[in-house]
Amino acid sequence: MTVSGSHAPVTSSATSSATQLRPASASREQVAEHVRRYYRMVDDNDIAGLLELFSESAEYARPGYDVLSGRQEIHAFYSGTRVIAQGRHTLRRIVVEGREVAVHGNFHGILRDGSEVALRFADFFRLDDSGLFRRRDTFFFSPMV
Repeated sequence: MTVSGSHAPVTSSATSSATQLRPASASREQVAEHVRRYYRMVDDNDIAGLLELFSESAEYARPGYDVLSGRQEIHAFYSGTRVIAQGRHTLRRIVVEGREVAVHGNFHGILRDGSEVALRFADFFRLDDSGLFRRRDTFFFSPMV
C-alpha cells in the first residue's frame, strides 16, 4: 500500500531521539513517518539520532561498499566514510507492507570533494519487532556516490 506520494523535501520537525514504534500495532502512516524521520536526521547530520533507529545488529547495503554490519560500522560510515558532505532528500513515494518499507526519491547535495550530485534513489527497510531498522538496502539511478 502506498502511504506517501509527496514531492516535498523532507523537512526537519523531529527531535533527535527515536520514539518506539511497534510494527505489529502501528499504522502504515506511523511506519512511514518513522522512515521519514530517518531522512530528516540524515539531512540534518544527526548521526546519534539516526543510529537510534537501527538495531544493534542492523545491516546496511549500498553500492560501492561492503555491507555495513551493526551500529558501530553504520556510525563509522555516516561520520567519516560517506562521500556526501551535505544534501537533502525529496521523498517521492513510500510503500509500507507490514515490516517492509520501500522508498523512492531524489537526492541533491554536495560531495566531500565539493562537486554537486543530483540522483534518484530507492531504499528498502526491514523493521524488527521493536520497530528498529534491521536491514536497509540502497540503490542509485546513477554512478555510485
